Amino acid sequence: MLQIPRWQSVLIGLVVLAGLLFAAPNLLSEKAAQSLPDWLPKKQINLGLDLQGGSYLLLEVQTDAVIEDQLNTLVEDTRIKLRENGIGYRNLGIGDDGNAVTFTLRDPAQGDKAERVLGEIGQEVRVSVDGSGAGRLGLTASARDQRINQALQQSIEIVRRRIDETGVREPTIQRQGDRRIVVQLPGINNPERMKDILGKTARLTFRLVDEGVSPGSRDIPPGSEVLPSDDTGENGRPVRRYVVRKRIMVSGENLTDAQPTFQQGSPVVSFSFDTVGARRFGQATQENVGRPFAIVLDGKVISAPVIREPILGGNGVITGNFTTQEARDLALLLRAGALPAPLKILEERTVGPGLGADSVRAGELASILALIAVVAFMGAVYGLFGVLANVALIGNLILILAALSVLQATLTLPGIAGIVLTLGMAVDANVLIFERIREETQNQRGPVSAIDSGYRNALSTIFDANVTTLIAAVLLYYFGSGPVKGFAVTLAIGIVTSMFTAIMVTRQMIVLWVRRRRPQSLPLMAGE
Repeated sequence: MLQIPRWQSVLIGLVVLAGLLFAAPNLLSEKAAQSLPDWLPKKQINLGLDLQGGSYLLLEVQTDAVIEDQLNTLVEDTRIKLRENGIGYRNLGIGDDGNAVTFTLRDPAQGDKAERVLGEIGQEVRVSVDGSGAGRLGLTASARDQRINQALQQSIEIVRRRIDETGVREPTIQRQGDRRIVVQLPGINNPERMKDILGKTARLTFRLVDEGVSPGSRDIPPGSEVLPSDDTGENGRPVRRYVVRKRIMVSGENLTDAQPTFQQGSPVVSFSFDTVGARRFGQATQENVGRPFAIVLDGKVISAPVIREPILGGNGVITGNFTTQEARDLALLLRAGALPAPLKILEERTVGPGLGADSVRAGELASILALIAVVAFMGAVYGLFGVLANVALIGNLILILAALSVLQATLTLPGIAGIVLTLGMAVDANVLIFERIREETQNQRGPVSAIDSGYRNALSTIFDANVTTLIAAVLLYYFGSGPVKGFAVTLAIGIVTSMFTAIMVTRQMIVLWVRRRRPQSLPLMAGE
């Protein structure tokens, strides 16, 4: 006998009702949806770049800067090692080819000793000194590749953080090749601010100003360098320059938070350090009271305030000639973290909303035509049962829209293709069940027995067929990217909802019809 527990009927009703509630906001404008009461669902489906328009950026990580930073570190390590072991040298620096550190020993006879001492720097370093005392120290090929790969992965993560901080919904950020990053920003039609945010390395350091040397002097000490100020004059040149110690007292890596605020009516950025950064910052300010402390961002001095008293709380303020927006963007950059290497914008495209509207209309037309064709076929072939399957099909579409809204999944043009495909596949389960019921009636079974047997015997086939398709959708999502993932998401959701509507919803309607009408035969064919 056909028996559906009451709790199951209640569950089916609640799921369908929830689907209607969560899908309904998509019929409203964004403003109208947000004005709904708080207890009602407000989320709408996110449209991808190909549907609502937006910006496309292709970025390249300047990995040469990563290798240069590593070589600069090797220069300092080499200087320390040679001095500690009493080995004289000259012309220490990065070689002309930019791939290794070079130096010349004052006494070529110390070549073996220099190789042994410098070899202690690490296994990733390769050292050689020839008979004339010319030395060369560089990274192994595997170490270079590892540094480049780490820089790319770190850049992707930091780009993601920066974009998330701006509030862009459902951006697509993915790796392309060895050094490139693809960024898609739906709904962003003016990418200039985003380019400014992504284009800044945001490497923040705190260093002491070398007051004993003039910026115009030719004799800059080896441990210092001349940096321009962030302010520029009418001619576009820096207002002034500073001689700054190369030694970094505190790094932006130790920041835990940065927020825009106001101080004496001017926009500033307040910041906080972690425990390590607070200790270093406190020690640096305690030991250098009365001296200017340069705040350097990407090689430019934002400000160089004089340390009036020790700052021991781990909190501070960055002042400068900021606008309110500049203060917000700087705080955003500092919170997201510094890029390991500069990013170069190789390609920029703006997708207009007209293309997105055309795509939406084409997708809507395809979905409507597919729905009409399926509805007509099911009604013509299976009569009343086909009509009930069509009702469940409409419910399936509503549940798909509701699931996309709740999950905040991005709907792309391939995603619409997945929905259209799901509409065709959604009735497969009903076709299998109805054909099984028809066979049972031909074997002289009564209506109730035929329906019960049809659902029971077709269930394993339906389950196997949908699970294999679901596995394919999961693999497409895992190994695919961009549009392929959008297709996989809608296909997977459609498989789950179609199984629910075919097995649960359609069966519920048929059971209610049988209990009410108590038919002597089943209307599986039109006109029967």
